[in-house]
Amino acid sequence: WSLPNAERYALQYADGRQTYITESNRRDIKNGSILRLTTSPDQEAERLYIGIQSKNVDVKTDSLKKLASLSHDVTFAQEFISRNGLKQIYSIVEEGNDTGEMLAHTLKAFTELMEHDFVSWENLSTVFIKKIVSYVNMNAVDASIQQLSLSILENMVPTSRLLFEVVKKEVTLDRLLTHLQVTNAQLQLKAMALLIALLLSAPDTERQEMMDYLREKNIRQFIHKNIIHSPEPLGDEMAHYLYVLQSVSLNLCEHRMKMSMDPYSQEQRDLLQSLRQAAFELESEAPAGTFSTERRRSLCAKEFRKLGFLNNSNPAEDLRRAPPGLLALDNMVYFSRNTPNAYSRFILENSSREDKHECPFARSSIQLTLILCEILHIGEPCSETAQAFYPMFFGQDHFFEELFCICIQLVNKTWKEMRATQEDFDKVMQVVREQITRTLSLKPTSLELFKTRVNTLNYSEILKLRQTERLHQEETLAVPVLELREKLKPELLELIRQQRLLHLCEGTLFRKISSRRRQDKLWYCRLSPNHKVLHYGDVEEGVQSPPIESLTEKIPVADMKMLLVGKECPHTKEKSSGKQNKDVLELAFSIVHDVEEYCLNFIAPTRYEFCLWTDGLNVLLGKEMTSERTQTDLDVLLSMELKLRLLDLENISIPDNPPPIPKPPSNLNFCYDFSHAEQ
Repeated sequence: WSLPNAERYALQYADGRQTYITESNRRDIKNGSILRLTTSPDQEAERLYIGIQSKNVDVKTDSLKKLASLSHDVTFAQEFISRNGLKQIYSIVEEGNDTGEMLAHTLKAFTELMEHDFVSWENLSTVFIKKIVSYVNMNAVDASIQQLSLSILENMVPTSRLLFEVVKKEVTLDRLLTHLQVTNAQLQLKAMALLIALLLSAPDTERQEMMDYLREKNIRQFIHKNIIHSPEPLGDEMAHYLYVLQSVSLNLCEHRMKMSMDPYSQEQRDLLQSLRQAAFELESEAPAGTFSTERRRSLCAKEFRKLGFLNNSNPAEDLRRAPPGLLALDNMVYFSRNTPNAYSRFILENSSREDKHECPFARSSIQLTLILCEILHIGEPCSETAQAFYPMFFGQDHFFEELFCICIQLVNKTWKEMRATQEDFDKVMQVVREQITRTLSLKPTSLELFKTRVNTLNYSEILKLRQTERLHQEETLAVPVLELREKLKPELLELIRQQRLLHLCEGTLFRKISSRRRQDKLWYCRLSPNHKVLHYGDVEEGVQSPPIESLTEKIPVADMKMLLVGKECPHTKEKSSGKQNKDVLELAFSIVHDVEEYCLNFIAPTRYEFCLWTDGLNVLLGKEMTSERTQTDLDVLLSMELKLRLLDLENISIPDNPPPIPKPPSNLNFCYDFSHAEQ
């Protein structure tokens, strides 16, 4: 347009995030995008840099407000930071005593600028950090300022050991617990985020101390009552933090799980002897002097054999295997001390059975502890996106031990139902594992409910479920049925294609995952009803299904070139320098459109959504549907269709070869002559 001083101007998107157009992103401009002519990022950065130093409060506040809204743009952020703009922000926070709107804009701008990773968090001054901490610790501060301050501290903690120490010292656990008890859900969420960041960054001993302190302060009961059972539905982020808290708590058992028994440790030997004494105390009441040493040793060995130790002369040998190590001994001792009646009943009941039918308590306990460790992922690092926590975990003190007490009694019950012998030990434990995992998948809200359900799911129920599943999986393998199956496939695949496209038309809510935060903004994508255009755009939290007109961005299906999944996606390659997240990799896919460099990147909320979207996009590209869900759906539909078609053939064996066609008759005079029908 031959503007004088053209370098002072720039183009910027008029809607959405209002990003500046640069040489690097100019090819991303879509047809129909509305752009506006505005001052260039360097001019704007200069103007705001001067504006935030103004003595006029209104000018300063407006400049900070504008700065907060522009700082998300990487081009602008670079220009502002290069002018030493962060130093001005530091000084506003360090020197200012204002806790109003101006401070909120300043903290928002700071958060956005730091998000670009141009400046290290370690460069922050002690004065600045203490000021941020003071906003968290003060009572009479606006909630938005406290949220931003908590968010800043959360981002700060994982970056260095020094910053972790500073934040841990200045923001007490008591203060965070106070924030957790507010009714403001966002403030509660940010407080939980900082608590989790501190726990994950702490060394093992400090983490143990922090968890012990939180236990003393009854955080478990508070979470169970006020967060899990609050009237508001639980958001994805809070669910993730509860999963991490559960994982960190359970991982405190890892140390004992990996420690083998030391036969020379008096403390451990005493624990082992306490098991024997608790079970056979009446028989052992005779004075020690009445038995010779040899006789006493023989009696102990007999009692340890009745307890179910394989090595009855030296039971410590059974506990040398790690995992489960000493955790199995801890569980057995807990069971014997906290439910003495159930413990005595278990031991005495099995002592009176025939040798081959007795359920070995110690051997079962060791194996059960290992099974529970595997099911609850003890000793495994936390996933960065998982949300699968058990509500009953927060409803019970000593969760792991109490769960063991229920499950060891289940082992005995299942053993009797299966009429098992020692040779069936592995089979019994396999059934018990299945009973536990199936019951946990129902997400019982309390251990009492878990106990009721797991006991209802007896051996005969497990057999019925297995039989049903096997019938679903097995297909008749007769040749005619296989031929019919192949004949039905194209029609059913077309049905699946239609379903996938319908799902794309309904659309899905996606989350943007940034490099620093686990989850960031929400956006929505859906296919137009005529299957010709993909519409997408940012949406606010709480919006379930925005109308297609509100999604401003578009990609014509004709411009789509290719679908990338997993490691091939550009947004997973960018993160490969850091710790690669397996969960995100499994849910990532991208659409390459126009020229090969430009992609629309997705991270599906679930594996199910990932399968439906990748299938639907492959259909639009004219390619085969490749997800595991396609095969599952096809198998289910084929199974149903075949069963319907073969209903009349129940209990009739289908031959592999068709019956022979008889020879044609010598004459065809028996044919009806239709030409004389009218006469």
